[in-house]
Amino acid sequence: MLNGFKDFILRGNVISMAIGLAVGAAFTAVVTGFSTAFITPLIGLATGSVGDFSTAQFSVEGAIFPYGKFLAAAIAFLITAAVLYFCVVVPMTKVQNRFAPSKDQKVDIKAALRDCPRCYTEIPAVASRCAHCTSEVEPDPEALALAKLPAQR
Repeated sequence: MLNGFKDFILRGNVISMAIGLAVGAAFTAVVTGFSTAFITPLIGLATGSVGDFSTAQFSVEGAIFPYGKFLAAAIAFLITAAVLYFCVVVPMTKVQNRFAPSKDQKVDIKAALRDCPRCYTEIPAVASRCAHCTSEVEPDPEALALAKLPAQR
């Protein structure tokens, strides 16, 4: 039982996720601090009010609604989302598009591999015979279509 847990924890994606959460929490703290220190006072200057939303509240029949905390959190969220979008998503999309194969490039028909059902060695997905054990195998229809080869019978 503990071996399964150890295998789960030591997987690369779990560790990467934990690091991402820690960095995300630190980034959120920085953005919240920036929002509180600079953005909120600038909004206050622009609107002619104090600019500190954290104490803003209203009450209805004795119930107090501190809407200022929500405004401060909403501003911090919008700044975080904008920074992540413009500093992470847009550049990563450009990088992925740069390195993605263009539509004009030819497809390498030997790049897609699969295992031979008889000897379990890797063979091209479009192969109709294993090069190792010479067994006849059915070509992968998706690989044939990707390579623009006719279906074999």
